[in-house]
Amino acid sequence: MAASTTRCCCKKTFKKRILVTGGAGFIGSHVVILLVERYPEYYVVNLDKLDYCASLKNLQKIQDKPNYKFIEGDICEANYLKYIFQCEKIDTVLHFAAQTHVDNSFWSSLAFTKTNVYGTHVLINVAHEAKVKRFIHVSTDEVYGGGTDCGSTHSETSPLNPSNPYAASKAAAEFIVMSYVESFKFPVIITRSNNVYGPHQYPEKVIPKFIGLLMRDEKCFIHGSGLQARNFLYVTDVAEAFIKILHDGQDGETYNIGSDIEISILELAKRLIRKIKGEETEEGIHEYLKFVMDRPFNDKRYPMDSSKVKALGWEPKVSWEEGLNKTLEWYSCNFQNWPTAERALTPFPVGCNNVCSSDED
Repeated sequence: MAASTTRCCCKKTFKKRILVTGGAGFIGSHVVILLVERYPEYYVVNLDKLDYCASLKNLQKIQDKPNYKFIEGDICEANYLKYIFQCEKIDTVLHFAAQTHVDNSFWSSLAFTKTNVYGTHVLINVAHEAKVKRFIHVSTDEVYGGGTDCGSTHSETSPLNPSNPYAASKAAAEFIVMSYVESFKFPVIITRSNNVYGPHQYPEKVIPKFIGLLMRDEKCFIHGSGLQARNFLYVTDVAEAFIKILHDGQDGETYNIGSDIEISILELAKRLIRKIKGEETEEGIHEYLKFVMDRPFNDKRYPMDSSKVKALGWEPKVSWEEGLNKTLEWYSCNFQNWPTAERALTPFPVGCNNVCSSDED
């Protein structure tokens, strides 16, 4: 693997020397940009393997900043990680790199175990050997499972009950990370966030997928009944939460980063149809809906109690309407940031017919 930038900042003095894994992906790229622009006294190294859902176009605005460096690499490669930690003198890690698409996990679960579990273990082991001062592990609300009744919420102490291979791999990674807290007193923080949306998100996820389909005058694919509900958080809000946790979070703690915006997938599709196609009648809206077979298991909802991170001083600021408008504007100009973006506009990932069979009208 080779770095895409050649500048060396090893001898310069910075207050923090931060490694962000998966920093060319969705949330990671926003956190990288925020760190680089807001904190010129921090040195930010972005490590990303440039998988299908990553794009260096997400980072063009900071690519020449003197406190930023991109390195292409895989968290599963221990020797290369050791070299990076030593050469770049890393003292802080924000670990975003992961396989994240639930549908993919049903038919390629071993890839999720390799990246999310083994890769995390390799990374934290190297970070421990390098005596890193803070390690933030990015997890997901899906580790809780989706059986929560209406009106109840998950707190950080709720039991983990993952119901799909992706969620199981993230839960396993959490246990590995926490073992370093117990065994080695290693300074770890875990975060679990609701569904995040906004610019830079690969269109395999529901909001950019629906936007891409409707912009092409095609129908939104609804898994099952579409009544499964999700809580959505705009990406700049979650990026601010990571900055707050980086500076004010407590070692050994877990923080939920949640949203009060809960909406069913069916209602989400209808809202986007009204926005993009201008349809107002139920009959007109239905013309842009296509109900397909559900995934093997589809959690009902993931509401979380975020009072712990809010006590640090964080609050989401972007309204649902504002966030959707910003997202629509970005994808209208940047949908082709990924070479395979068009391939993502299918009911299920290409090649997973062994799990999810034919569509149903």
